[in-house]
Amino acid sequence: MATAAPIKIGIAGALGRMGWAVARLIDARDDVVIAAIYDVPGSEGQVVDYEGGHSRVMVTREEALGLCDVIVDFTAPEATVALARQASQNGKPALILGSTGLSAEQEAVIAAAAAKIPIVRSRSFSLGVNTLLGLVRQAAERLGPEAWDIEVFEAHHKRKVDAPSGTALMLGEAAAEGRGQTLADISDRGRDGITGPRKQGHIGFSVMRGGDIIGEHQVIFAGQNEILTLGHSARDRALFAQGAVQSAAWIVGKKPGLYDMLDVLGFKA
Repeated sequence: MATAAPIKIGIAGALGRMGWAVARLIDARDDVVIAAIYDVPGSEGQVVDYEGGHSRVMVTREEALGLCDVIVDFTAPEATVALARQASQNGKPALILGSTGLSAEQEAVIAAAAAKIPIVRSRSFSLGVNTLLGLVRQAAERLGPEAWDIEVFEAHHKRKVDAPSGTALMLGEAAAEGRGQTLADISDRGRDGITGPRKQGHIGFSVMRGGDIIGEHQVIFAGQNEILTLGHSARDRALFAQGAVQSAAWIVGKKPGLYDMLDVLGFKA
């Protein structure tokens, strides 16, 4: 029986930490292969020496679009949106998008692109985080706002530019959904000075930035005489890269649409 050809994956932001993590995982598998790498304009032609002695030459985004079955993107909002627009105009390739800090307008552009190409869009590609989302939703359903306050705490490295993190917002949305609310209506995103007592039913966010913290998230349900804490701790960026590569292998051949990690993991089947 003939062996299926490896899936051709492109890496956007190939010079970044996530780009390197994705490249290492792809090189360790037989069913996928790096077909193109690119980064900021002006980097094309640069040779990147990944671990294991694998060297690759950077190309432009336009060139990558024609070389790949799917592109994995953990870059910045503007670059992600530009990629989604161009890929949808071309009708290919499929996209795996993990950038955080996108505005509502930018998310709408991605949703429109998904009408023409398959896209997996998630603010966290961690299996543990996606399981945590379900637990938070269930806890919020059972622990009502009249007796339980919800606070989302997150910590990341000092180079992260957006806050709260995309994962923290996902957790807040899960908690709000569990209570039949919309996060935008009950979110407390900043406290300074005399802010008055906490509003019943509101979901608070606390943020830490420092050092080289990969990602820490806790959802705290604070009652009168007890506290319930649900959390996740990331120990290596490879866990996010693993989810992204798994998504890339899954999405090839899928119909146009906007998918997430729950689709990839089969939780919606």
